[in-house]
Amino acid sequence: MQIIADLHIHSKYSRAVSPDMDLPQLANWAKFKGIHLLGTGDWTHPLWFRQLQSLLIETAPGIYQLKSIPDSPHFLLSTEISSIYTQSGRGRRIHLVILAPHLTAVEKINSRLTLAGVNLLSDGRPITRLSAAQLAQIILSVDPNCFIIPAHIWTPWYSLFGAFSGFDSLEAAFGSLSSQIFAVETGMSSDPAMNWQVENLDRCAIVSFSDAHSPAKLGREATVFEVGDSPLSYSLIRKCLVNSAKPYPSSQKLPHIASTIEFFPEEGKYHYTGHRKCHVVYSPQETLKLGTNCPVCGRPLTLGVMHRVRELTHPERLNLTPQESFDSSRTKWYHHPQKLRPPFVKTIPLQEIIAECNNVGFSSKKVINEYKRIIDNLGPEIDVLLRTSTPKISSFAGERLASAIVRTRSGDIHILPGHDGVFGAVNIFPDPSPRSSSPQQESLF
Repeated sequence: MQIIADLHIHSKYSRAVSPDMDLPQLANWAKFKGIHLLGTGDWTHPLWFRQLQSLLIETAPGIYQLKSIPDSPHFLLSTEISSIYTQSGRGRRIHLVILAPHLTAVEKINSRLTLAGVNLLSDGRPITRLSAAQLAQIILSVDPNCFIIPAHIWTPWYSLFGAFSGFDSLEAAFGSLSSQIFAVETGMSSDPAMNWQVENLDRCAIVSFSDAHSPAKLGREATVFEVGDSPLSYSLIRKCLVNSAKPYPSSQKLPHIASTIEFFPEEGKYHYTGHRKCHVVYSPQETLKLGTNCPVCGRPLTLGVMHRVRELTHPERLNLTPQESFDSSRTKWYHHPQKLRPPFVKTIPLQEIIAECNNVGFSSKKVINEYKRIIDNLGPEIDVLLRTSTPKISSFAGERLASAIVRTRSGDIHILPGHDGVFGAVNIFPDPSPRSSSPQQESLF
């Protein structure tokens, strides 16, 4: 049995997050998307924690469902914490996703963080002055079954390997506890193949989650767990993550990560180096040739994820190219050349595809109504994007949408890479003026 999971999300108590990010909405949208297991997000926030206590019921060890919706998707306790501190004479800003096995562990961790001076009421993603290693020590000392995942590890400003605020290795960030870091999150601007190039990550599972700030963004990236006939539990998901930190073939008979569902990394807002104010965008090759200062204003450019990955990649691995295959739905899959990692697939959210087909904004009423009509009749979004037959899509939603999904499945699209906080501009159909892929992008151009 396979479980589609999105374990990094936020609640309405985090900054810049939709007020619709409450438990009933999350449960409904998880059904729309086809997500079986959803992170709760933000269990450090006292008000959100009370809602988790009152609205969720534990239906299996470490697995929860909404009391008010008998067949609700499952929830697993997750949160994100921001560590901002100084180490080795440099400012560091690292985000960590924390998974917890039960509410009792959460309550104890929250108490320890409060004693350490963390203001948990300030934000759903609280800021601490503790180092990544100190925070990991607190989490694991409360319950060693907690799981720590460095979040969106390449983002320039707030991540493990961030160009401006991170480290060059797991060991530098976590010290003696680096052996307890079994997984890292790709983030929107990188895909697994980019992470395969970095030797320091060879012993880590590579996961992808949405970091959703609104319900419609759930599942834009997700991780698919193969659990066999085992009943779902927190410990089972933890085993999947730990087993997948080993070479892939050895984990195939054990619970493991079967695959990941990815954003096209070019669409991520830090994929290339650039300066959005001066409309400067550099590929890694151009960055090496032209330098890291803006040629217009002279200020430092925001270094892209592609550039940063190359900085940490041994030259012998720069040519590590994934092998491609197509399944029966003509969806392109990407495989590690030596089959040492789970495969992955890239896709575009269905609302974005509908928006381009109708030449309207992502969040327009027309797009939302058509999205819900398709989901009600054809099934969950992930199935429509990856598995539903083309004739079925065409007969219900029209040939243009079917054609757009076929092109997306095969990767036959055009993207102007994102840079310096600007999402990539996507065209599924040939067009001389690429459309930005989200409302945020439209406001930045």
